[in-house]
Amino acid sequence: MGMDGRVLELNCGGTTHQAWPISLHAFSDLTHVSPVVFLYLLKECYFRGTCKATAKFRVLQQQVHQSLHNSPKPGPAIFVAHCLYVLPIFESYCEGFSHLMTSALRRFLKTGTTQEDLLEAKYFASQLFVNIIEGNLIHDERILIKILEVFGISLVNIEKAMFASEMKNDGGVDIAKAFVEQYIFELIESESYMTAVTLLEHFSIRQSGESFIYKMMERKEFRAAEKWAVFMGKPMLCILVQKYIDRKLLKYAYEIIKKNNLRDEFPEVYHKGNESSLKKLAEKGCWDVAEARTNCDRQLLEYLVYLAMEAGYSEKVDELCDRYSLKGFVIDRDPNASLLQSRYLNLKELALEDVIWVDEVNGLQDATCHLESCKVVGIDCEWKPNYEKGSKPNKVSIMQIASEKMAYIFDLIKLNQDVPDILDNCLTRILHSPRILKLGYNFQCDVKQLSLSYGDLECFKHYAMLLDIQNVFKEPRGGLSGLAKKILGAGLNKIRRNSNWEQRPLSRNQLEYAALDAAVLVHIFWHVGSHSPPATATSDQTRIEWKSQIVSRIDNPKWSKKQNKNKKVADTGIDERSQSN
Repeated sequence: MGMDGRVLELNCGGTTHQAWPISLHAFSDLTHVSPVVFLYLLKECYFRGTCKATAKFRVLQQQVHQSLHNSPKPGPAIFVAHCLYVLPIFESYCEGFSHLMTSALRRFLKTGTTQEDLLEAKYFASQLFVNIIEGNLIHDERILIKILEVFGISLVNIEKAMFASEMKNDGGVDIAKAFVEQYIFELIESESYMTAVTLLEHFSIRQSGESFIYKMMERKEFRAAEKWAVFMGKPMLCILVQKYIDRKLLKYAYEIIKKNNLRDEFPEVYHKGNESSLKKLAEKGCWDVAEARTNCDRQLLEYLVYLAMEAGYSEKVDELCDRYSLKGFVIDRDPNASLLQSRYLNLKELALEDVIWVDEVNGLQDATCHLESCKVVGIDCEWKPNYEKGSKPNKVSIMQIASEKMAYIFDLIKLNQDVPDILDNCLTRILHSPRILKLGYNFQCDVKQLSLSYGDLECFKHYAMLLDIQNVFKEPRGGLSGLAKKILGAGLNKIRRNSNWEQRPLSRNQLEYAALDAAVLVHIFWHVGSHSPPATATSDQTRIEWKSQIVSRIDNPKWSKKQNKNKKVADTGIDERSQSN
């Protein structure tokens, strides 16, 4: 095999690791490379890699996929089948490399191969399948399933492999089927239910019945039971759902009813499942998602109204009643009968003199003057939740900054549109000031969101004198609300945390919620600081505990990384100019 002097490099996470003295000729031209040599080189690549196993696997998978385009003999699919034959001799590498080869081939086949290559590969893969079942070759059950799926092996292919003849053998398919069924029976006996079900489905064998479902249920193999029932059809699905109901496993029953459109067969369970789903969403504060899940079903909408009433979410009750004409329904029932008697903090208890909405220049400058005169302020942010999976989060809508007596709520969206320079200057005077202690709760999350939302503003690129209250209390329960209850005797009503923070004007309850989240931080700070430490502690222990958690300066990680990158580029430019001069 000729050596062309090139070397293979693994690139993981944007970082190129050490170059290895392995010729790329083996990967760029497979004309004269045997499967054993190819696999040995893969093993060396994996063994010498310095990045994590998952990253190495992905890089090598890409390398194998590219290699299959480089004329492996006698064909790409046959080459992979031959590799799978010899992989057991690689022992501990066998399973991982088998996954790697089959995954690369699956991807390769999407772009196509010759019919001759695929037919020949099916024959070799079928022989491989037979040898694995007979115990002549050792491969994991998951690899066995992948071989069937990737090569598209049928009972006819197995028949040909068993009789080693292209000529049709009378009763050969039945023999092949009996051969597979015997193996499936052994899998069931060893309780490998998912593999057994996958084989039954792949070969369209429908002989097992209710007893098989019961056996899987007893062993709590719920995924396998569902897969089998879906394959068998509606009657078996109904049996499975009823078994779940009998066992009080309503969550599993509901999921199958929903996925397989069995609501007419089990209307009561379906309705209870919907109500349970709505309740969980309401408890998380995801009211908009809960409303969408009702699909305008009046019965579910009425239930959602009651959930809002129980939570004390009065504006959501009004909103739902107005939108869906449920007023008469609400009047017929006394809301006070089902309201939870929970005790929450309110603005009066914190002795806040005022909550001021800031969305124009004069208000911005007045707020800045007041906050600059404070020694301690609490900071929090809110943004509209985004429930679309994989989508970017919405912009931070408001920032709350509270002193002991006042709470200012800054409309960041409007101020950034109207007066970005003045907004930047005013917030810089507060956030960058080493004379003002800024309190937050899990403030790193807010820092990240502010940077993503307003990356051009200097004020959000670093912060001075920060104290994250969460870091002071090592085992807080229930987040900020739980901490407030522990320190101040009452928690915060968090039902509006996922409301629409981009609507204007914000409701009175939203303004109160926002103001409390910032103001309560200041009150927790002063409350703990004013209480005497325990007898076992030194006189200054409480104060020292606060001081030890104060961060004099924190840079936004994203901005710092970008800044360092730009600095390196600039330094490189200087060096180059110096050399050119």
